[in-house]
Amino acid sequence: MRNNQWTWTSERLLGALRPSAQILAQKASVICTIVTLACTVLLTTTAQGQDNGLKIYISSDMEGVVGAVSGDQLGPGSFEYERFREFMTAEVNAAIDAARAAGATEFVISDSHGNGQNLLIDKLPDDVTVVRSWPRELAMMAGIDETFDGVIFLGYHASTANMRGVRAHTMSSASITGLRLNGIEMTEGSMAAAAAGHYGVPVIMVSGDDVAVAENQVLIGDIEGAVVKWSKGFHSAETLTPEAGYEVIRTRTKSAIDRIDEFKPYVLDTPIELELSLKHYRPVELLGYLPNVERVNSHTIRFVGEDIIEVSNFLTFVTNFRIDLEP
Repeated sequence: MRNNQWTWTSERLLGALRPSAQILAQKASVICTIVTLACTVLLTTTAQGQDNGLKIYISSDMEGVVGAVSGDQLGPGSFEYERFREFMTAEVNAAIDAARAAGATEFVISDSHGNGQNLLIDKLPDDVTVVRSWPRELAMMAGIDETFDGVIFLGYHASTANMRGVRAHTMSSASITGLRLNGIEMTEGSMAAAAAGHYGVPVIMVSGDDVAVAENQVLIGDIEGAVVKWSKGFHSAETLTPEAGYEVIRTRTKSAIDRIDEFKPYVLDTPIELELSLKHYRPVELLGYLPNVERVNSHTIRFVGEDIIEVSNFLTFVTNFRIDLEP
């Protein structure tokens, strides 16, 4: 074969093969794309499978626990305190059990009453963590962040401004007579809800007496309410028995988890203006010396914080500082 004929034939052959090569390249590209997408879907599905449980924060107070009506149940040395530590712990376990059955897999528990050392931690599940004692940033909500799906309040009570409610107070029944944020009279529940709301986390349930549940629902929103007793006065109530109370908590917790996507975070406009009224004259006088505090009247100060964290930290300072603190 002559050289020119060979060249012509080679070119014809390459020309015939070129479309096939292009097709193969296109097919290879399509196959690679499909494999990449399949791997992405598989990895995403696996990640979702590993992270399909709900993370729940439980803040547990004691005044709203089933049967609690006076100081005889609420502090070390009181004749019923040790029994009511059992009841408080059992309420937490009731909520955990119901939440777990409804899809929750991770829990952080805040011991939010008195000395912060009330829950019997050896009677809690092994896979929870517990926040204890004071002082701590964000107080009753220490440890909350954006990774949580919902918050449950157990054993909560009405505010100091409420004329009804068992042991109604806000932060300190002995010292604080009023606590307003942006002009709104706050409960400990709405304060805690604002801390959760700062991170985009909604409150989904509250337990306590009928007055406390209703007051927190008005302030926070349409959250589930577990009423375990009915207020008859500051130191009196008509109450369920402990086991009946636990069952109410289980039922309302399940309802809350079942509709968790319906709840919205409780968010305050910023900056946040705090007005704090104290029972005694001299603390207000002394706080007035601080450059960022305004003394409104003989018993009230005003403080403006950038956000709820700054306001909460200021309140922690006000309610805990003493010059003789040790160590």
